[in-house]
This record gives sequence, structure tokens and C-alpha cells, in this order.
Amino acid sequence: MENEAKKLLIKYSKGHCTPKEISLIESWYLADELDYNTSNLTMAELDRAKNSVWRNLPVHQTYKTKPVKIWTGYIRFAAAAVIVLSVSVGLYFATQKTIKEEITKTANTPILPGGKKASLTLANGISIVLNDIQNGKIADQTGTSIFKAANGEIVYHTEANQNRKVEFNQLSIPRGGYYLLTLADGTKIWLNAESSLKYPTHFVGSERVVELTGEGYFEVAHRKNQPFKVVTNKQTIEVLGTRFNINAYDNEKVTTTTLLEGSINITYSLANDKKKDLANVILKPGQQAKIKNGEISVKEVNMEDAVSWVNNSFVFNDEELGSIMRQLSRWYDIDVVCTKEVEKLAFFGKISRRNSIKDIIKIIEKTKDVNFKIEGRRVTVMH
Repeated sequence: MENEAKKLLIKYSKGHCTPKEISLIESWYLADELDYNTSNLTMAELDRAKNSVWRNLPVHQTYKTKPVKIWTGYIRFAAAAVIVLSVSVGLYFATQKTIKEEITKTANTPILPGGKKASLTLANGISIVLNDIQNGKIADQTGTSIFKAANGEIVYHTEANQNRKVEFNQLSIPRGGYYLLTLADGTKIWLNAESSLKYPTHFVGSERVVELTGEGYFEVAHRKNQPFKVVTNKQTIEVLGTRFNINAYDNEKVTTTTLLEGSINITYSLANDKKKDLANVILKPGQQAKIKNGEISVKEVNMEDAVSWVNNSFVFNDEELGSIMRQLSRWYDIDVVCTKEVEKLAFFGKISRRNSIKDIIKIIEKTKDVNFKIEGRRVTVMH
């Protein structure tokens, strides 16, 4: 039973618990705070217990888990549940010390940088966690074989048959991850943390189309008679063969596209997300397009800065702290609390993405403009 409790706590700290499991763990804390006696509690005592619970609980929100809000009625219910649990599963409470030690250990674990993590969802709905499987062939689809290469890259090999059924797969990258994908036409795509790409197992017809959320760096294989299109929530990019980077996260106010080589045509909506009033702009190498509120601007930029993440670096060039912290939250799988008075502060600098989050924070704190507080996987930014 003690081992099961440990496993549950680790699961909780990663944000993978079910609502019932969350309630059970939080009731352990509440039991300790209330000393298993809830018969004569006042509302003030319940509120103090609630606050104490949340001070001690590790942060459990991840890229796919929403925080759980506890209200007073729930606290009273959980407190009553503690009494029942202490009788029926007393062994759990007998390990209270072990439980706290395990949570303390988890809370003190260093927040390390991301790595190669991804899940591949096949057209038939089967999902494969790529970081858990061996190198070699991982799946067969109609006329297409999927391999995991020695460097962790996912590669598609397809037979030359235009009459095969086209199936669509999706590669999803969690917080704290990145991955490299080679499509059936030889196009290479690097996907950043908290991004996904939907694409066909092979390309037929007059064009090659993929759908991107988040950030991706593309090296598109040239096909004169079959243009390559990348569709995001605010734009469509059409190329023949080129290198470019797209940053199109839903929680960012600006969508940026940076061209490194070749030429790209960007189609975007003047009405901001509406399928009408479309306009076009063509980028040249070294140019970056920014779309914000249905308006586009183009300027010359340092191309390497735009793809610094592919080379394991953060490059901030007059970057607002709010944007910086969102990048860090995706790469280090942390939750960030940033007050409005500091999120507009601008910073310059280059930092390795291989550093721990504490190293990154120390560097930013040297500016004397902000301070940080780390609690588990929650990072609070203050003046």
C-alpha cells in the first residue's frame, strides 16, 4: 500500500491524476492539518485549513491539466471523507510521514530543461509515446512505413503508388519537449515544446498541406509542381522548397514567420481569424512577418535568432518578460505567475536551453529589475 501511495504522489506531481485521485491526496493533507477532528470546526478554521492545504500542495498543473479549485463546501466534504478514510484505509494515514517526505523530495527536484518527447497519433486513433519505444520500425500504414531513427527522428518511407489511400497522422509535443520529423517527401520539420503537426502519410494531388499549432522550423523538399502549404490559425504559407520558421502559439498575441532561404507567400485574414478579406505578402530571405490583430508588418531580422531554439538557445532581442516567461514555461514545463507591472519589461540576451531553470533565473535576476520565487513547479515573478 505504501508503494501505491508513492506512485500516486508522483503521478499527482506530474499532473496526471484523475479527479478522484486528486481528492484523495488533498484529503491526506487536510487530515494532517485538521488532526482528524472536524466535528466543531468554524468557517474561519475551515478557511485556514484550506489555505494551509494549498500552501503545502505541490503544483500539479501541466500542459493538459487544469488547476483544481477547492471551495468551502468541498473542504467540509473532504474533511468528512478523511474520517471515513482513516477507518477504512488507515494504512494510508499510517504512512503520512512517508507521504510528506515523498512530496518534499518531489518539490525539491531540480527543474531541468526539456528533451526529445512526443506522441504520434496514427490515423486509426492509436497513440504511440515515442520516448518510450525502441529505434526501428514502429508502425505500418497503407503503403507507408514509419521508423524511429537512432537520433530519435521520426522518418516516413512510402511506396511510389499514387492510388493509395491518404491517411493523416499527428505528432504532438508536450511541454518540456521537442522532436524532429521527416515527411514522406523528404521535408524535415523541427517541432518546439507544446506544438503539434497534422500531416498526410504521403502526398498526392496538386499540393502538399500540413497543419501547425505552436512553433515549427521547416526545411521543405523542393517539388516544382507540388507546392507545400503550412496552415496555422491565422495564416497559410505556400512554398516550393525553402527554409523558414513559424511561431503560431495560441497564447501569443503575435504570429511570426521568418524566412531563411527561398521565397514564401503568406496569406492572412484582414478580419482576424475570419475566412474572408484575405491579403497576401511575399517574404524574402532575412525578413520576418508579424501578424497581430489582423494587421501584418514585415522587417529585416537576424535569421539565426529566429531559429535559435533549434540550436538549443534562447535569444531575447528587446523581448517582453511576459513572452520570455511563456517560452520558459513551455520548455521547462513550469507554471508561471507574472504580474502585469513586470511582464512588459524588455530584455536582451542569449541563454543556453540546456541550463536548469534556476540558472536562467539567476541570469535574469542580475539585471536587478525582477525577483523570482520557485515553489515546486510554480515560478512567481516579482518586482
